[in-house]
Amino acid sequence: MGSARYKTLVDRFVADIRAGRLPPGTRLPTHRNLAAREKLALVTATRVYAELEAMGLVSGETGRGTFVRETALPHGLGIDQQATASDVVDLNFNYPALPGQAEMLRNGLRQLAHAGDLDALLRYQPHGGRMHERGIVARHILTRGLTLPPEQVLLVDGAQHGLAVTLMALLQAGDVIAVDALTYPGFKLLAQAHQMELLAIGAQGNGPNLDELETHCRQRRVRALYCMPTLHNPLGWVMSLRRRQQLVALARRHDLLIIEDAAYAFLAESAPPPLTALAPERTVYVSGFSKNVATGLRVGFVAAPPELIGKLERAIRVTTWNTPGVMTALACNWLEDGTVAQLENAKRQDARVRQGIARDVLGALRPIAHPASYFCWLPLGEEVRADRIAMALLEQGIAVSTAEPFSTTSHTPHAIRLALGSVDPDTLRTALLRVRDVIAAHSY
Repeated sequence: MGSARYKTLVDRFVADIRAGRLPPGTRLPTHRNLAAREKLALVTATRVYAELEAMGLVSGETGRGTFVRETALPHGLGIDQQATASDVVDLNFNYPALPGQAEMLRNGLRQLAHAGDLDALLRYQPHGGRMHERGIVARHILTRGLTLPPEQVLLVDGAQHGLAVTLMALLQAGDVIAVDALTYPGFKLLAQAHQMELLAIGAQGNGPNLDELETHCRQRRVRALYCMPTLHNPLGWVMSLRRRQQLVALARRHDLLIIEDAAYAFLAESAPPPLTALAPERTVYVSGFSKNVATGLRVGFVAAPPELIGKLERAIRVTTWNTPGVMTALACNWLEDGTVAQLENAKRQDARVRQGIARDVLGALRPIAHPASYFCWLPLGEEVRADRIAMALLEQGIAVSTAEPFSTTSHTPHAIRLALGSVDPDTLRTALLRVRDVIAAHSY
């Protein structure tokens, strides 16, 4: 087929999709049928669909076919579209806050203003944070089952910054990182920015399929594993102690660096020990204070083996030089006076209430969630397309995320992820009722 005719066919599909003659959800002919209809080589028909998919106009789904996408949906909804209009109910991002937190901030700033070392906060800090503040955070993570000296704890500008410096310091472009088939979108973006390859591992119960991971490690040079054993975003699992022990044994056999993301770990009470406690020689533990305190408090921490601390400090220096002194001091004061512990306890209770609302409204749809998490995963039926659900809800003033930002495989499941922590409970119930009704209206 000549290039002119090939481009003409692509342009015809583009025009039909954008004009609405091929509406969202339309199943296109199979590659073979398209080739027969247009008298093309099969490889050329495949190339036509590949170009349309690269333009974001269609999606090819294993075992189902090629479908026209909902192009009116903002691209990357769930990670790129951080800001939402004031009249939109945000079930896309979690920024859980409790009544009285603004007054808590006022009091915290007043106390900080009367501190004796206020001048010191206006100067550069040590790259990994002041040692006494690293000690405060080290005492805090005792509640997570970690016993580490301050020298192995580094302060960073939020957990996302902690993940970024970990990749910069310990891995390089081209390295292969094993991840869950559904994982945190922010880590996907980091790996892409640093030109690292993500190797998707399917789920098996409450954790990754370790047999699959073992096979990949035998076949490829896998350098690291990124995981969220407590608790997983978006599926809400808490990995069992036995599964953690098996994972650690596998990591030792294949010399994997483990990157343990514990951003939501505070929500799961009585969880097994972190992977860091089981494999301290090869695990980097990353967390912060965005979810348990406030998303605007950009303070996080990284705990790592002693021999990696120097490399991580250099990455902090390259990126932000040091953690902001004022914010770090505020967070540490709240750690010491019990404010953080109080907020964590209150947010666990708040999350349970919200999960109760979700179960009450969406129970028949079988949402997947931890009973004390701020999100739930809602698989959709074979006949229901996630992009059409998300667009229909956005038209009704409700923002949700599809599975696309979380997926690390070529086959993205039809599901939506609902953030439960960013609106008041009454608004949440009303919004979830709309979610249920929209899904029912699109089921056939």
